[in-house]
Amino acid sequence: QVQLVESGGGLVQAGDSLRLSCAASGRTFNNNGMGWFRRAPGKEREIVGHINWKGDDTYYTDSVKGRFTISRDNAKNALYLQMNSLKPEDTAVYYCAATIRGTSTWGYWGQGTQVTVSS
Repeated sequence: QVQLVESGGGLVQAGDSLRLSCAASGRTFNNNGMGWFRRAPGKEREIVGHINWKGDDTYYTDSVKGRFTISRDNAKNALYLQMNSLKPEDTAVYYCAATIRGTSTWGYWGQGTQVTVSS
């Protein structure tokens, strides 16, 4: 069974940092793009950023550029999201996702981890 399991969420204050982790099991995602999405209360899900299979090419949505960093460790089949200078508007459920190999379709999803940033 393929699973993506996020961890590291929590309640923090504005300006704090958090590091989210995503552990993959059931298959290797070393040749898949991976990314982070989030869904804030009352809003649509949006992409936070993504990283290619080699880990040398990343994309970030404008609102997190310069504050968030995505990385991956293919030896551990893991994905990370380092979040610095957190803002209340970063409050959301954060999801890890992986593409279907050879495509840009996000075919694998985690259950999500809650990040709450208080002002």
